Amino acid sequence: MKRLSTQQLIPGMIVADDVMTSNHQMILPKNTVLTDAQIMKLDLYGILTVHVRDRIIEQPNTPPAFTGPSYFERIKQSTRFKVFKKAYEEEVDSFKGMINNVVEKNTQLDIKELLSRSLLMVTDVKGHISILDMLHNMREYDDSTFAHCLNVGLICNVFARWLRLSDDEVEMATACGLLHDVGKLLVPHDIIVKPGKLTDLEYHQVKKHSMEGYQLLMSQKIDAHICNAALMHHERCDGSGYPHGLMADEIDSYAKMVAIADVYDAMTSARVYRAPICPFKVIEIFEAEGLQRYDVTYVLCFLENIVNTYIQNRCRLSDGREGTIIFINKPRLSRPVVQCADEYVNLAEEPELCIDALL
Repeated sequence: MKRLSTQQLIPGMIVADDVMTSNHQMILPKNTVLTDAQIMKLDLYGILTVHVRDRIIEQPNTPPAFTGPSYFERIKQSTRFKVFKKAYEEEVDSFKGMINNVVEKNTQLDIKELLSRSLLMVTDVKGHISILDMLHNMREYDDSTFAHCLNVGLICNVFARWLRLSDDEVEMATACGLLHDVGKLLVPHDIIVKPGKLTDLEYHQVKKHSMEGYQLLMSQKIDAHICNAALMHHERCDGSGYPHGLMADEIDSYAKMVAIADVYDAMTSARVYRAPICPFKVIEIFEAEGLQRYDVTYVLCFLENIVNTYIQNRCRLSDGREGTIIFINKPRLSRPVVQCADEYVNLAEEPELCIDALL
């Protein structure tokens, strides 16, 4: 038996102990054989590590019928993506240098400088969803804390605009996302990147990152919302989060936004066993498991705007048929109407079917 981070899990691993939230809500029972959907569920619940058995049960691997370049592969081949990728990599390096100076040399954090290049990246991309689509292609299995923070900052920027917040509030949301995980930089690096079993002590060190980040940012005397986002981004509206088990009204509004962006980034990231996941699969898990855990106004706005951007997009259904997404079902955002040749498939009325991939 060993304790692994959720990023190290692969389908077929067997859960060795019951997986519970901090308020003792069952997520996965002992002896569950993990699937891709269950690993994403662990991301949704903010579970950092899981005890698994040493053996793995082989999972069936059905090759997709579609043989052309996928939706995300076409984005990756585009000139726009190549320009974005260069700017993104430069910004990760710049962000890393700035934050390392704060952590290691106790220099004063300049929020305006921190925001300037990130906001320029958003401005340079026409159509905010393009940023989210391109971030799908920036995922790497051994992703760094710095890249994750940049991802969450950019997602929060888009999210705040979807919420129709003011320009100042959009900037605040972006800053909260950029700095939400700064506490992980105070956890020994060998623990963060450790490829094998974490000890209980190492696990507790990782779990303290939200409090460590809060204390670091408080010492910088910056806006309380930014400090609270670092402290509260693992809190959940039903009280099942940590470090304090706060309820809905007790959680900072920006921290609620960061929590959604944080888990979306984790769930859509590429893993060692698969490419980036189809957004509709992520949305389905949010609908099934997340509406009570996250602020419902925020999460429904976030999911609806993501879904709306894929109207008229080609997709493949789980039975192999290909078609075009033509209508969104608001009560079931993950299950739109798809036109397959002359047939209209309402996925809200076809529970055995789902969107398997964007084409």
